[in-house]
Amino acid sequence: MRVALMAQDKPGALQTRLDNRAAHLAHIEASGIVEMAGPLLTPEGQMCGSLIVLSVDAMEQAQAWADADPYAKAGLFQSVTLTEWKKVVG
Repeated sequence: MRVALMAQDKPGALQTRLDNRAAHLAHIEASGIVEMAGPLLTPEGQMCGSLIVLSVDAMEQAQAWADADPYAKAGLFQSVTLTEWKKVVG
C-alpha cells in the first residue's frame, strides 16, 4: 500500500529543518520505502513542510517511519497526517 505523509512545519522553524536535513535525507535513503518526497514551499519559495509517499505493507510501518524521521525527532512539525493513497497517474 501507499501512504501519503503530509507535514506542516512549526512557524519560524526553517533553521530546525536546515539543521536536520542531512539526517532526514539519510533516513529516506536508508529506509528503502520512500517512493517520492519533497518539501512544501511558501509563496516565496521557502521550505515549510513535507510531502512523502511511502510504500509499506501496513499503516503501522508508515507510522514507525514517521516517528523515526529526524525531522520529527527534532520537533520540526506542527502537524503530520498519514493517509492511504492510491496512485492513478504518473
